[in-house]
Parts: sequence; C-alpha cells; structure tokens
Amino acid sequence: MSCLDKFTGVHEIININTQIMNNTISGLSIVATPIGNLDDITYRAVKILGECDIIICENPKHSLKLLNKLGIKKKLIALHDYNEHKIINQIKVLLGNKNCVLISDAGSPLISDPGYNLVQYCIANNIRVTSVPGPSSIVSSLQLSGLPISEFAFFGFVPKSKKKIEDLVNNISQEKKTCVFFVSSNKLIVFLDCLENIMTNRSISICKELTKVNEFVFRGSPSNVRNKILENKENVKGEFVAVIERQTSKNQDFDKIDLYDKELKKMATKFSLTDIVEIVHKLTKINKNKIYKWLLKLKK
Repeated sequence: MSCLDKFTGVHEIININTQIMNNTISGLSIVATPIGNLDDITYRAVKILGECDIIICENPKHSLKLLNKLGIKKKLIALHDYNEHKIINQIKVLLGNKNCVLISDAGSPLISDPGYNLVQYCIANNIRVTSVPGPSSIVSSLQLSGLPISEFAFFGFVPKSKKKIEDLVNNISQEKKTCVFFVSSNKLIVFLDCLENIMTNRSISICKELTKVNEFVFRGSPSNVRNKILENKENVKGEFVAVIERQTSKNQDFDKIDLYDKELKKMATKFSLTDIVEIVHKLTKINKNKIYKWLLKLKK
C-alpha cells in the first residue's frame, strides 16, 4: 500500500467518524424522550431529532407536543404493534438511505413499546442502529422505591384479568430479584389486593405520575399502600409503576408456621383446611398458599 493509499484510508475513517458524530449517516437512532416532564429531554436527543430525516413514533399527535415545544418539524410515521411489519416494508429503502429516529410516546423505546421487529430488521440487513439514552420510568421507580435494586426483573404491564394477575403474583412470590411492573389505573387496586393476599409482609412502592407535577410515591406493605391510595380518589388516577421487594428467605414463612406446629395439628382435627388457612393468615399474615401447602405436608 502506497503512502497515498494509507492517507486516503485514514481520511475515509476520519470522514466516517465525523459523520457519526454529526449524526448524518443513514440508519436508525433509538431515542429516549421524557416520561412526563418535557424538560428532561437531553441535548443529544434534541440534536438528533433536529437533524434526522424521519421520525418513527407510536402516536404522531402525542409526539407533536414534544416536537412543537422543541421547534422541530419532521415527517412522522406511526408504528405500533398492529402495523409494524407493514411499516417496515414501506420504509425499507428509507432505512438504508435516510437518517431515521425511533421514539415512543414516553421514555425509552422498545420497553413494553413497539419497535422490536424494526430493530431486528435493521440488524439483519446491516443497517446502522444506535441508542440515545435518556429518561426511563423503570430506573426512576427503582431509585425512588427505597428497596434493594442491585438485581431487578421487569415484567411489563400487569395483566387485564384478575385471575391472570393472581397467577402473576403467585409466580413472582419466590422471585429473588426486586420486581418492577407497569400498572394501569383501573388495575391498581386489584393488583394491590392480590399482593395483600399472597405477599402480605412484602415491602412495595407504587410510583405515581413520575416526573410530573402530581408525582408521588406510596411505600409500605400492600395493605398499607392500598389504604393510603384509597384515602383520596385522585390517588387512583394517572400512570403507575410498582416495585416489589424480592423474596429474601425461601423458608422464612415456613419457619414461622413451625412455631404453631402443635396448635395447627389440633386445629386440623376440628376445622377444614380452608378455615385453618383463613385463621392462620389473619393471625400471622403468612401467605395463604404457603399455609395451605404446609398443611398438606402436615396431613401426609
């Protein structure tokens, strides 16, 4: 390779790096936007939104509120769970030749939001994908919870039906990591009722309207949090993130039950399993499912 060839190669690398810094290379930028307070937008996010060719978003009407505040006018393409593959087919050429941005209605895209298939398409077709980090309700709720967050698991939105919510809470009752959920306002009390019945002594936090004027965090046991929220009907309105304390000792509740071994054996001769479960739960606040399983072992 001649000196000129070496120089040309270096020059090309410098040009590519300069284009990356200036955000002019085609591809997809995944940009986080505010979760409530519009002032939380980052300088880098504003720069990239202002320089891009196309913005792919969930709801154009919602995204326009932010863009109008920033004084940015761009072509908006709506992408959601029901049209994602269709939109990908429509913008294939644009992804390879234009500077495209993916945003969600709030927070970091792809977290319980559409866009997964879009990112997969770009990766599979060697289209540049980069992330522009920023606000996240998951991170904010963990920080505010007062619970251990060195390890955590995110489970998305709480299910719609009560039965599925009960199944979910049962499944996470032995989880060794702090658990995070998105909760809609119409499922909040049902969710808290299930937590109270199944994870009575666990500490939780319910974060309401993060970064907004009405931000508030309810902390305590499920029953205490539920009672605090029900003190004012306004407390049930808004968007919520629930953080649930991890299970710290697998046998903790069974150790407590062992303290009542003799009494339970006597009760088993006079009452039904259902009645015993109710009585012991009220006296000890131990999880009903755990009491029931322990009683079954006692009868064997």
